[in-house]
Amino acid sequence: MGQNSSAGRLAPAARRKIDIVNHPFAANRKALRNGAATRPSLTAWELRESKPMSSRSEAAAVTAPRTNHRALAIVTTLFFMWGFITVLNDIMVPHLKSIFDLSYTEVMLVQFSFFSAYFVFSIPAGRLVDRLGYKKTMVIGLCTMAVGAFLFIGAASAPSFPLFLTALIIVAAGITALQVSANPYVAILGPENTASSRLNLAQAFNSLGTTIGPYFGSLVILSGAPKALDEIRKLTPLDLHGYRLHEAASVKWPYLGIGFTLLALAFFLFLTKLPDIAPARLEGSPELADRSIWSCSNLLLAAAAIFVYVGAEVSIGSFLVNYLSQPDIGALTVKVAAGYVSLYWGGAMIGRFIGSALLQSIRTETLLAICATMACLLVITSILTAGQFAMWSIVAVGLFNSIMFPSIFALGVQGLGQLTGKGSGLLVAAIVGGAIIPELQGIFADRIGIHHAFFLPAICYMYILYFAVARSPGLAHGARAHVALN
Repeated sequence: MGQNSSAGRLAPAARRKIDIVNHPFAANRKALRNGAATRPSLTAWELRESKPMSSRSEAAAVTAPRTNHRALAIVTTLFFMWGFITVLNDIMVPHLKSIFDLSYTEVMLVQFSFFSAYFVFSIPAGRLVDRLGYKKTMVIGLCTMAVGAFLFIGAASAPSFPLFLTALIIVAAGITALQVSANPYVAILGPENTASSRLNLAQAFNSLGTTIGPYFGSLVILSGAPKALDEIRKLTPLDLHGYRLHEAASVKWPYLGIGFTLLALAFFLFLTKLPDIAPARLEGSPELADRSIWSCSNLLLAAAAIFVYVGAEVSIGSFLVNYLSQPDIGALTVKVAAGYVSLYWGGAMIGRFIGSALLQSIRTETLLAICATMACLLVITSILTAGQFAMWSIVAVGLFNSIMFPSIFALGVQGLGQLTGKGSGLLVAAIVGGAIIPELQGIFADRIGIHHAFFLPAICYMYILYFAVARSPGLAHGARAHVALN
């Protein structure tokens, strides 16, 4: 049989191997012509190039990598879960501020503790992915999150603000493992040119979790009517302890349920068979194998963009309840204001579904630039106005936040090949922006007021616009992208 016909009739096992190859530019065409067409590790690009021009379309149809929709659906449930849990921090911020009589700077330790864990644990999580693979790292992440969720019960029973922070750190450590494993897994679960679209779709379900979470939290955590600060400060130490016990108790049952749900998800994922895409088998430009991720300037620019994006998004979400409670903004009660947090995150969910469709035909960089511009303008509008206009303009930022994280992430790991795992770890480490920028905004809020402290997120969106524009003009895609940017 000829070489072309043997390439067209590969064994099923070989075709399965072909389907999961995502960086096809490492082909050795000389070896292919010498009879390597029947190797199980052939890439789709090799097969396509080995065929005559007249039959290339047929080979592409047979061997082109396809998205594994079943695996994508299963992993997407994890995106939902960590979004749901993460956004509960926005409810815990006003709740703990009231219970422990904290300043903005002090209460932002909630976000500082949570998102600092990304910086601390992301590189170890990346090594876990390299050693154990994507699936096992996801299972470990879910179990770690469950341990942190159960610790909330002890923190509420004390009640102790440092214990709450410890529980948040453990939960965040687990989420870090999920982020480092699930994001790149979704990106390489199909064709590279639709990685942004797949990540946006998965992140849309993450936003579904962040939309439902604040509503759930307002019902079960903010269900009571907290005392005014003047009343709390007049309580005797014994009465104050009793009051804190009563208010903190609203956290117990929600996090108990979350803990058991996470364990159930871990067990289900452990028993589920997913495509085994070992990071070590990902191919890419040969020169990348021995390079350091610190020499990939595109990755570093993307890490900075992730840093400021997460910082801006978390800052707005964290201050939203207190911001909308201001007399000159919304004059809302804490419980009612929490409902608007759902609208903020709901906008991100809607935007991600829309963005997933738009990215099929619009360049990622172009859509990212448009969204960054609109988000920046909306924040500035809220700073310069008051009342309903200021309230709705800040809530609307969520719609344009939508595609930013998955788009920046996909652009950052594009063309990294065997460095994808390490690059993913660096991008997830950059989520530490969610710890630092809200804390800085808390300091400004204590000094210049919560209204004008929003200048910080506006600056963050300006950098994202810069990153998108810097990526846009005539840059190569695929495995050649890193060459154009270094």
